[in-house]
Amino acid sequence: MANYLQLRPHPSAPRILAGVRSLPPSSAPLLPSCCALDSTRNAFAERKTAFRPARRLVFVLGASFWAQSMATSGAFGGKSFLASARPSSSVEQVLRNVEWPEQFPFKEEDFQRFDESSDSLFYEAPRFVTHIDDPAIAALTKFYSRVLPPSNSPGVSILDMCSSWISHYPAGYKQERIVGMGMNEEELKRNSVLTEYIVQDLNVNPKLPFEDNSFDVITNVVSVDYLTKPLDVFKEMSRILKPGGQAIMSFSNRCFWTKAISIWTSTGDTDHVMIVGSYFHYAGGFEPPQAVDISPNPGRSDPMYVVHSRKALTT
Repeated sequence: MANYLQLRPHPSAPRILAGVRSLPPSSAPLLPSCCALDSTRNAFAERKTAFRPARRLVFVLGASFWAQSMATSGAFGGKSFLASARPSSSVEQVLRNVEWPEQFPFKEEDFQRFDESSDSLFYEAPRFVTHIDDPAIAALTKFYSRVLPPSNSPGVSILDMCSSWISHYPAGYKQERIVGMGMNEEELKRNSVLTEYIVQDLNVNPKLPFEDNSFDVITNVVSVDYLTKPLDVFKEMSRILKPGGQAIMSFSNRCFWTKAISIWTSTGDTDHVMIVGSYFHYAGGFEPPQAVDISPNPGRSDPMYVVHSRKALTT
């Protein structure tokens, strides 16, 4: 049965909207878990700042109700519930047979952030830390070991987008060309897997400085939620990938909350899968995206999800 992506009010909208408030940038906290709708709602409800209903309504219509609409259409047994309460198995089903709207369903305000100050300033100081826990890192590395080209494959080029001091590739992994693109030069210099690096703010300049059909693989670890011009970036990804080349977007429920886009911080894990899937679909040039739940210990460690697609062999 097809999954229906519908942007329409849901009967539970008044309940979800009740008590939800937006925080001004100066008071917005950095939450350890940024993406659960219930946690975000509870944090907002404790504040007395001004409520911005138009923006919050976009959140609800933009993503949370995609999954609920699919549930009521029968895709998940006819039950209606919040995405954050779903069993993990639904994550791998949510991108199967999606009936996408003709036009990209999100609006400019969906990609606003609580902190709109310069990203260059935010990332100016190096952070030699990991942003997901060790079990999630191990799960991602294991996934990479299955899907990346074998180490030292002739002619293989990989782009690690939004890279830092570590890429989480398998130990000892090497290719002729592995390019890191990130925001902090000191972090990129420390990344031993890279053969070269570029410092670039994709939210200022989403144009990728590479020739057409240059890369076999593009990876992005826990950073897709920071892209304010995702369609531009994904179109560029399609351009620089070789035909059949693979783009792998991985994410968890942790982030720099004030820098993540609005549609992300207001929705749950299953919604995030649909959001990233929509980027692939509306950018064009990609095969239908697929989702994989690689969470190592559901409920006991950080969840980990992958949405991936290949550049179509013909356009």
